[in-house]
Amino acid sequence: MGPDNPMWVSEFILLSLSNARDIDVFCSLFPASVLGNFLIVVLIKVDSRLHTPMYFFLTNLSLVDVSYATSIVPQLLVHFLAEHKVISFLGCAAQLFFSLALGGVEFVLLAVMAYDRYVAVCDPLRYFAIMHAGLCRMLAVTSCVSGSINSLMQTAITFQLPMCTNKYIDHISCELLAVVRLACVDTSSNEIVIMASSIILLMTPFCLVLLSYVQIISTILKIQSTVGRRKAFHTCASHLTVVALCYGTAIFTYIQPHSSPSVLQGKLISLFYAILTPMLNPMIYSLRNKEVKGAWQKLSGQFSGLTSKLAI
Repeated sequence: MGPDNPMWVSEFILLSLSNARDIDVFCSLFPASVLGNFLIVVLIKVDSRLHTPMYFFLTNLSLVDVSYATSIVPQLLVHFLAEHKVISFLGCAAQLFFSLALGGVEFVLLAVMAYDRYVAVCDPLRYFAIMHAGLCRMLAVTSCVSGSINSLMQTAITFQLPMCTNKYIDHISCELLAVVRLACVDTSSNEIVIMASSIILLMTPFCLVLLSYVQIISTILKIQSTVGRRKAFHTCASHLTVVALCYGTAIFTYIQPHSSPSVLQGKLISLFYAILTPMLNPMIYSLRNKEVKGAWQKLSGQFSGLTSKLAI
């Protein structure tokens, strides 16, 4: 297709949010999100006590969260400041690919982390034998590959649709459903593919998470000691909280009746997922995890000692 073809669109216009204050509030949290995840990665790297499978996966989750936010928020800020809120065809395709890929990677990674917690609680004596470095790397790579393949397929199918002269995307970014709805042909088959893909890449890992936690809860209930049950529960509490945030937001967005939520709700949910969820994840793991809190205290003490020596 060429530019003279009426089905060719060379650029899109993002309508984003009409209320500038909403954008300002959310985007002001972006640096905190990046900083929080960066600190978690550094902390895990420098503290040998955190060199375990659980924190290996947490490092991957933090990197995915930052990358996902970065695929959306900078473009949102540019459009917030620019008079003409335009994104090129290729730029829109790239943003859709990366946001879909990173979102898919996160869902699979959370299922992998649930399996890690399952082994830690249900088979603690063989935990390090089962969750060895080779398996951890393979599971991390599997997460990346599965998310990327799904995203490549969805992006290719979406941008083959004829857009005619429709170029106004009523969303904060080149979001999948928002782009599909620009097409000037029947998109029922595309929406079925999106639904099927969402079920495979979203609900399959979610069911694996549920299955893991059914086994975990069953094992915890068999522990005689109250202290032992509490310790086992705290082992999983942080991950379970993050699962509820991430899967809850995605399920509400992609697996729902066609009539809801409203366009504004969809935009706010996307902002929440892109900015607040990555910001909350490090906080959840820091506040609810004794090992991470201990590592923070150790690092803070070393930093204070170094500052005192430099002052002298």
